Amino acid sequence: MNLRYYFFLLLLFKAIAISSQQKSIEIQLDSIFELRKLSQDYNYSTEDRVKFAERAIKLSRELKQDSVILKSGRILSLTYYNAKKDSLYLNINHQNLRLANKLKDSSSLEVVNSNMGGFFHSKELNDSAFFYYSKALKLYDKSKNIREEARILLNIADIQETEKDYIGAEENAVKAIRLINSVTINEDDLDRLWILNNLIGIVSLKLKNYDKAIEYHNKAQEIAKKMDYGYYNNLYSINNKAIAYRYKNEIDKSIELYEQVISEDSLDYYDSSFYAITLGNLAYTKSFKSDRDIDEIKSTFWLGKKVSDTIDDPLAKLGIAIDFSKFYFDIKELDSALYYAERSYDISNEISNNELKLESLLLLAELSNDENAKTYLNEHIKLSDSLLNVERNVRNKFARIELETDQLEAENEQISRENFYLLLLSAGLLLTAILVYVVISQRAKNRKLRLIQVQQKANEDIYNLMLSQQDKVDEARTQEKKRISEELHDGVLGRLFGTRLSLDSINFKDGKDAMMTRANYIGQLKTIEEDIRKISHELNTDFVSGSGFMDIVSELIENQTQAYGLEYDFDHTDDISWDAVSNKTKINIYRIIQESMQNIYKHAKAKAIKISISLEKNVICLDIIDDGEGFDTSKNKKGIGLKNMTSRVEDINGKITFTSQFGNGTTVNVKIPYENQSI
Repeated sequence: MNLRYYFFLLLLFKAIAISSQQKSIEIQLDSIFELRKLSQDYNYSTEDRVKFAERAIKLSRELKQDSVILKSGRILSLTYYNAKKDSLYLNINHQNLRLANKLKDSSSLEVVNSNMGGFFHSKELNDSAFFYYSKALKLYDKSKNIREEARILLNIADIQETEKDYIGAEENAVKAIRLINSVTINEDDLDRLWILNNLIGIVSLKLKNYDKAIEYHNKAQEIAKKMDYGYYNNLYSINNKAIAYRYKNEIDKSIELYEQVISEDSLDYYDSSFYAITLGNLAYTKSFKSDRDIDEIKSTFWLGKKVSDTIDDPLAKLGIAIDFSKFYFDIKELDSALYYAERSYDISNEISNNELKLESLLLLAELSNDENAKTYLNEHIKLSDSLLNVERNVRNKFARIELETDQLEAENEQISRENFYLLLLSAGLLLTAILVYVVISQRAKNRKLRLIQVQQKANEDIYNLMLSQQDKVDEARTQEKKRISEELHDGVLGRLFGTRLSLDSINFKDGKDAMMTRANYIGQLKTIEEDIRKISHELNTDFVSGSGFMDIVSELIENQTQAYGLEYDFDHTDDISWDAVSNKTKINIYRIIQESMQNIYKHAKAKAIKISISLEKNVICLDIIDDGEGFDTSKNKKGIGLKNMTSRVEDINGKITFTSQFGNGTTVNVKIPYENQSI
C-alpha cells in the first residue's frame, strides 16, 4: 500500500513539473510573438524596432526551438535591412541559411537565398548575387512559385546584361516574360513586363539588331500605357526607340521621337537628369542632318549642359560632354571639341564608365598633339584589351557558377550523412561525459551553496545600509518642508498681511502723500512677489525650459520665407500635445514643410504661401497652399519631389493629396493619425 502511495506521488509531482514547464514555454512564446510584432510596428523608431527584434531572437535562442529561432531570425534580418546595418544583415542571413538547411525548410531557403542575392546585387557584387539567385531560382521552380521565379529570372538577366552576357540575359528575360504571361496580370506584373521588354530592347541594340530593339521597345511602350503609373515608363520607351532609329540612320524619325519626349512640360521638373540627357541626344541627332542648323544645335546642347550642371548629375554631364565634343569636332571647332573631350574623360574616370571613357580617349587622341595623342591611344588600347579579356572570361562564368552551385549542394548532402554518423559517436561520448559532469557538478553545488550563504549575509548588510540612508533622505526632506513653511508663514504672509492693512488704512485718503504711500506699499508687494517667485524656483529646480515643436516649425517658416522672398501666413492649433507625438512623425512633418517650401521657391514662382496645422477627429491636418503657377497632377505622379513627400507620409501611416491646376496654385493636404503616437 505504501509503495503504491509513493508511486502515485511520484507521478503527480512529474505531471505538475511538466505542466509548469509547458506554462513557462507558453509565456516565453507570447513574449517572443509580442516582440516580433513590435519590431514590425512603424510607429516606433528604426533603432527601437531593431532592439525589439534582437530581444525576440535572444529569447528564441534561450527557448532552443529551431523553427522559432529561424522565424525570429528572418524578422531580425528585415529590421537590419531597413536600418541599413549591412554587416549585421549579412551575418544573420548566413545564420538563417544554415538553420533553414538544417530544418530543410524550403520556404525559408527560398526567401533567405533571394535576400542574399538581392543584398549582393545592390552592392554590385554580381558573382555572389548570381550564386544566391541561382539557388533561389531552383527552389522557386520546384515550389511552382511563378511570380517569384520570374522576379529572380529578371534579376539574373539584369546581372548578365551588366556583365555583357547578352545572349544569356535575353534567354532569361524571355523565360521570365513567359512565366508572367501564364498568370493573371496585376500592376507588379506589368511593371516587371515593362522592365523585361525594355531590357531585351537594350540588349538587341547592343547586339546591333536595331529592328528587334524597336520591336521590344514598342512592346514596352504598350505595357506602360496599361500601367496605373506608367507615364514615365512610356517616355523612357520613346527615348529608347529614338536611339535605335538613330543607329538605323532614320534621323527624322529619331528627332521626332526625341522632340515628343522633351515636349512634356513636367519632365524638367520631375526628372531633370532624363530631360538633360534627352536634350543632348536630340542635339547630337540633329547634327546628322544635311540641312542642320548649327546655332539651334548649339543652343539645345547648351540647355542640356545647363540642366545637367544645375542638378550635378555626372552621367548626364558625361553624355552631353562627349556628344558636344563630337559635334564640335565635326564642325571643325577643335578647341571646344578638345575641352569637352577632356571633360568627358575626367567624368568617365570619376564614375568608372569604361564604354564612354574609350570614346573620350579616341577623341583626345585625334585632337591632341603627337605626344599626348600617343599617350591617349596607348591608354585606349590597354583599356580595350582589358575589357575584351573580361568579356571573354564572363561568357562561361555564369555557367561555371551554376555548376559550382550544384556541386556544393551535393557536397552538403554528403556532409549531412557524415554528420549523422558523427552524431551517433558523439552521443556515446556525451553519456560518458554526463556521468563525469554529475559528480563534478555535485561538488560544485556544495561550494555554490556556501557562497550563496555568504552572499545572502552581504545582501542583508547592504539592505540595512539602504534603509539607514533612506531615513536620512526623508529627514532632510522634512527639514526642507519645515524651512519653506516657516519662510512663507513668518516672512511672506506676515509682510503681505501688514501691507494689506496699511493699504486699507489709506483707502479713503487723497492727495500726494497718500499717493506716495500707496506707491511705497506697491513696491513692497513687488518685493513680496519676488520672494514668492524665488521660493517657487527653489521648489522647481528640475524644470528645464526649451522650445516646443511649433516654435521650431515657426522658425523654419520665418527663415525660409525670408530667404525666398515669400509672404506667409502660419496658423496652428493648441489642441495637439506635441510631446505625445513621436519624434519620427515630427521630423517627417518638418521635412514635408521644408521640402514643399523648397519646391515652391524653385518651381512654382509663387508670391505667398499659407501653412496651417489643425486637429480634426484625432487626425493631424497639414495644409500648404501657394499662389504659384500650378501643374497638371494627372501627369506627375512619379516625380521625385512628390514621391519623396508621399514616401514620408506613408512611413508614418498618413495620407497625402495634391490639388493643382495651371495658373491656380497648388494645395498639399497631409493627414496623419494622432492616436497612439507616443513611443
